[in-house]
Amino acid sequence: MTTAFIFPGQGSQSVGMGKELAAAFPAARAVFDEVDDALDQKLSALMFEGPEDELILTENAQPAIMAVSLAVLGALESQGAPSLAATASHAAGHSLGEYSAHAAAGTFSLADTARLLKTRGRAMQEAVPVGAGAMAALLGLGPDDASAVAAAAAGDQVCDFANDNADGQVVVSGSTAAVERALDIAKEKGAKRAVLLPVSAPFHCALMAPAADVMGDALAKVTMNTPSVPIIANVSAAPVTDVVEIRKLLVEQVTGRVRWRECVLAMKATGVDTLVEIGHGKVLSGMTRRIDRELSSLSIGGAEDIEAYLAS
Repeated sequence: MTTAFIFPGQGSQSVGMGKELAAAFPAARAVFDEVDDALDQKLSALMFEGPEDELILTENAQPAIMAVSLAVLGALESQGAPSLAATASHAAGHSLGEYSAHAAAGTFSLADTARLLKTRGRAMQEAVPVGAGAMAALLGLGPDDASAVAAAAAGDQVCDFANDNADGQVVVSGSTAAVERALDIAKEKGAKRAVLLPVSAPFHCALMAPAADVMGDALAKVTMNTPSVPIIANVSAAPVTDVVEIRKLLVEQVTGRVRWRECVLAMKATGVDTLVEIGHGKVLSGMTRRIDRELSSLSIGGAEDIEAYLAS
């Protein structure tokens, strides 16, 4: 068995996330405490107890999702599981999850990752006025269709092919009016469903350029190390270990497409046959089954999952 670890992105957050982990494993609690200290914020209290309207804010949700992923890893290793480097041949993460992958592989410290994601979340939220941007899922269409829909809908506005998540699961992002036009065009092209997503900003499109500038500055100031395993980058769908290239790709990721389907297939091409999702929720495991049924997948997010994984 050749394993890769994968890390979820925004949308997997919910009130109560990480609470059971913190109670069951001191190592997980230590991760949450370190993130709280790094941000000078009781993020763990917000994660455990809410309120939900604050947790879902991008600047809170992004470091929170990362914190749960790293807490799961901390708990696993505290119970005798081998490290990521000893277990996995590669790692990858969906959007913000790419930062979780880098933290797990030692590219960034935990504290620096939390601060970077706080900055990233705030910059992405502030890049576009509320209501001026939107995202939509186009179900039943492929990548070529998504590109065509985005191009036809853009006009003199922005509409970009933002996420290639899985076969038949693509997302466009951009100016609200353009994305709304994309809904009708997608249906004309045979989409099974075309629906607006409940997001606070149009991520992974050209409108995020101000946030990319912010992240360029933030990443230039942080200490970076060679990751312990190659990371499959969202925007290139290829492994990367060079810190200069990592920095460049993470800046490009803010406005660039999340090529998740291709990332999964790239890992398979290296010989990976099992993807282990680390963190809250099971979204990526579901995508894996849609992308390639030859790949095995499992999710580790809670105490029971950790016990089952250790037993296996």
